[in-house]
Amino acid sequence: MKKILFAASEGNPFMKTGGLADVVGALPKYLDKGKFDVRVFLPKYLCISEEHTQKMKYVTEFYADMPRGREYIGIYEAKVDGVLYYFIDNEHYFAGNSPYNQIFEDVNKFAFYCRAVLASLPELGYYPDLIHCHDWQAALVPVFLDAFYRENPIYRNIRTVMTIHNQKFQGRWRMDDIENCRDLPASYRYGDMEAYGETNFLKAGILHADWVNTVSETYAKEIQGQEGGEGLDGVMREVSEKLSGIVNGIDVDEYNPVTDPLLTVHFSEKTISKKKKNKEALQAALGLRKDNAAMVIGIVSRLTQQKGFDLVRIVLEELMNTLNVQVAVLGTGEDQFQDFFKHFDWKYPDRISATIDYSEKIAHMIYAGADAFLMPSQFEPCGLSQLISMRYGTIPIVRETGGLKDTVEPYNEIWHTGNGFSFTNYDAGEMLEIIRYAYDIFCNAPKDWRAMMKRCMNIDNSWQNSAKKYEELYQTLV
Repeated sequence: MKKILFAASEGNPFMKTGGLADVVGALPKYLDKGKFDVRVFLPKYLCISEEHTQKMKYVTEFYADMPRGREYIGIYEAKVDGVLYYFIDNEHYFAGNSPYNQIFEDVNKFAFYCRAVLASLPELGYYPDLIHCHDWQAALVPVFLDAFYRENPIYRNIRTVMTIHNQKFQGRWRMDDIENCRDLPASYRYGDMEAYGETNFLKAGILHADWVNTVSETYAKEIQGQEGGEGLDGVMREVSEKLSGIVNGIDVDEYNPVTDPLLTVHFSEKTISKKKKNKEALQAALGLRKDNAAMVIGIVSRLTQQKGFDLVRIVLEELMNTLNVQVAVLGTGEDQFQDFFKHFDWKYPDRISATIDYSEKIAHMIYAGADAFLMPSQFEPCGLSQLISMRYGTIPIVRETGGLKDTVEPYNEIWHTGNGFSFTNYDAGEMLEIIRYAYDIFCNAPKDWRAMMKRCMNIDNSWQNSAKKYEELYQTLV
């Protein structure tokens, strides 16, 4: 049995700020337990809810030599869905009311975390065959492994995979100010870790990992280009022979229209007419006008420029004045977009609802009750919302980038194929035209729309498919 260790800064259900937590919380439990012993290392943040900390059991504590002196490392554990989670405890680093505080604190925090993961293995008597590192927060695990541990027989054969969930975030800071990196050899600090005069955690992890993957095949190509590479395109081209893409899945038990406890009415592909009851419930809950003829467009997202909301800002007024559409928005983010949606909620109270918050119940209601789901992202490594919306028969309207391009097949009215609508260029006019086209099909070709809903619901976007590809990758490496 192969031993696989996940190293990440967050994981569902213990800590979640975004899609990374969904992946770290779901993928381990879908890997074949007969072939893989999978365990997960997370920081024991002080802000983890008491509901979850009460389930943790103390394992051990010890001190390890690090650049700032002898550092305390406590280890706790908890088991969820057959997966054992370890938690690194040190309140100096993991205090605060959020997992991410400010950049300087974070680079030191996660440098400590990476060192603590490796230092903990002998204390636990657990020696993985492979460590799967997620995003920049865990990117120094392969670096410290190569710099300090390779001569030790128990570490010598550990292989590493570096998964990039979003290349925009790289762990950058002034080179000489990161205390927990000061003892690295100069060839590391001023070579592999340096980018544009700064320390760059992600770059170092990419160079030292045995394999690098990202969360869709298209995104793996995009990050090798200047536009999508976020300054690391040259590095990605350099490592292209050890680079691949595997699309994320979704937890089909959590997002199941047949059993979802947050829905007003359950439905399936065979009883898809019941979906309209969820549309009515959504309209009632959000104060939208009860109108089955209106096309309800759902948005569940971080409200940032990356997600394409500058395009929405350009066209929303015209949409309101020319089409019978309603818009249900849920999310938080940049003030400019929060204020924009709040203004339109005030201006069109029975046609636009903006919930500037996050609510699991409202999210599920939008996924199940909307007719279409809008994701006009500037870039999108994978995206989960389009997969979730399809699970509920809600048609995605997306920009062709990253995982959106890989998972949404454009509707073809001649061959009656496709599971959504897409536009190519990052252009507000182009997005407006594809929304108009979707609206036309919704209004004038209801049989085609219904058939597309069923095709969406029949697609297998479960983690089983993605997990098999990760299993093949692990087997190849170890």
